[in-house]
Amino acid sequence: MSNALEHSHGPYLISDDPARLEATAIHAYLTRSYWSENIPLETVQRALRGSLCIGAYLLSGESSAAKASEDTQVGLVRIISDHATYAYLCDVYVLEEHRGHGLSKAMLALTLRHPKLQGLRSWSLRTRDAHGLYAPFGFKPLEHPESYMALRFPDVYRQPDEDE
Repeated sequence: MSNALEHSHGPYLISDDPARLEATAIHAYLTRSYWSENIPLETVQRALRGSLCIGAYLLSGESSAAKASEDTQVGLVRIISDHATYAYLCDVYVLEEHRGHGLSKAMLALTLRHPKLQGLRSWSLRTRDAHGLYAPFGFKPLEHPESYMALRFPDVYRQPDEDE
């Protein structure tokens, strides 16, 4: 029996079970996202292993664990956390053809009530265009952005032979 935290959402399942994650499907989405363009599959696999992930899956019609391999992953929330003080939400997406069913909200709700993520002092995320998704959950712009610093390598996934 799995210890996974799971929630039914219409024909979908929201789950933190790492065995359900489809790294190649996640990679396919991330390589076309604005935040992870050209990310190598091995990097995605390593990131998934080091993170708590909440996936959204279109169920194959049977809910048994044996049928899990036939379910289709349609969304993800990846959480980087020390499970004591801080969590960073990243790689949040739902495939275009599955949007409009409340999956992002369902994944975020499960994330915020996840037993491993209770009592944290701080959560953060970055978004270019999804402020309306996060605001109802209490996320706000940084109060003192001048106190935050970053070390970024935006071209780290660029192939050496790529031309501008």
